[in-house]
Amino acid sequence: MKGVMRFGKKGKFSPRYIGPYRISKRMGNVAYELELPQELAAVHPVFPISMLKKSIGDPSLIIQTENIEIKDSLSYEEILVQILDRQVHKLRTKEVASVKVLRRNQFVEEATWQTEEDMKRRYPHLFES
Repeated sequence: MKGVMRFGKKGKFSPRYIGPYRISKRMGNVAYELELPQELAAVHPVFPISMLKKSIGDPSLIIQTENIEIKDSLSYEEILVQILDRQVHKLRTKEVASVKVLRRNQFVEEATWQTEEDMKRRYPHLFES
């Protein structure tokens, strides 16, 4: 049997899954041990059921591990790929520009608004035109 592992943010971002990985054994009633690839050697292989999903369904929700760079903190940064829209909010004393950003492995409906200043600092290449 194979399963995919939840790997991503909650809240505004839909959970993402990586895998599928072979389940090597059941660990009690609520956890499974997975056979993980070498690039995930730093990750403990036992996961609670809540982080796993049977590997059927929409393959676009699954991120291959080759497409992500896992940091030593076992976190990763989603890569910004496109600016979809821009808007300016007028506050009492200033204006704040925001951009709607689309990240890799994300649906257009999941794009989020971020401050333009922060995005220009982090991703200047997307603002060159």
